[in-house]
Amino acid sequence: MSEPAEVTPELLRTMPLPFPASDSDKEARGRVLVVGGSSQVPGAVRLAGEAALRAGAGKLQMATLGSLTAQLGLLVPEGRVFSLEEQDGEIAPDSVTAAIGDFVTKCDALLIGPGMIAKSPACAVTERLLETKGPGFVIDAAAMAACWAQPQLVRRHEGRIILTPHAGEMAGLTGQPKEDVAADPLAAARKAAAELGAVVMIKGELTVIAHPDGRGWLHHGHAVGLATSGSGDVLSGVIAGLLARKAAPEVAALWGVWLHQQAGVALTHKVGPLGFLARELPGEIPRLLS
Repeated sequence: MSEPAEVTPELLRTMPLPFPASDSDKEARGRVLVVGGSSQVPGAVRLAGEAALRAGAGKLQMATLGSLTAQLGLLVPEGRVFSLEEQDGEIAPDSVTAAIGDFVTKCDALLIGPGMIAKSPACAVTERLLETKGPGFVIDAAAMAACWAQPQLVRRHEGRIILTPHAGEMAGLTGQPKEDVAADPLAAARKAAAELGAVVMIKGELTVIAHPDGRGWLHHGHAVGLATSGSGDVLSGVIAGLLARKAAPEVAALWGVWLHQQAGVALTHKVGPLGFLARELPGEIPRLLS
């Protein structure tokens, strides 16, 4: 197994992001569809959606609980909003295919999971969406459980899926003790990537990224303020935005981790090491991409 590479600006310069031609339109920059939210975490879809646009995606669509769509549409006027049926404060799985099935096949990046809490409905929603081929996928939060419950649905996408657990989530998903995952996160990520045929990122102060072919990368973060509510939703949104721009999954993951951390560094200087908000992170992304 090859030694993992450090995620540095020098490495990223060897993996340039696709950039639209001067005469291209928003379709050329890609379409992101974010599916998520719950009655307890209604704002996560907003965080992820705005982050996707700040990462350069051309079009944004968001699907969430029907009771939240009006507010979401006003908070993110740049996006199109789809209403999903509710079941005990979560997305009703049976409503997903009819409401957004046609739009899933037409998007470039599908982000599933921000704000989804209950494991059972999140799994059911994700399994239905994974039955569709076409877009690249970013899967986060409770939605990730479906990937281990139905690994064949992940493998059929041939490496076009990015999973974003932290060490605790990875332990819960795989049945490993959290201490074992934390002791060697790269080994855990590589094992999952090989088994699922997906790019697997384990988030933390040391973030590791593994490709199904065995390649691995390490990113050391130095912005303690990023450990705050909603920060992970922003990260998944940035990655989805880059994936929509036609970046390869591993490239989207590497750039996403670096941009997220650098946004935290910028806010550390502006606001302080602690106390900046996740919703302030997306605004830093365009400058970092310039």
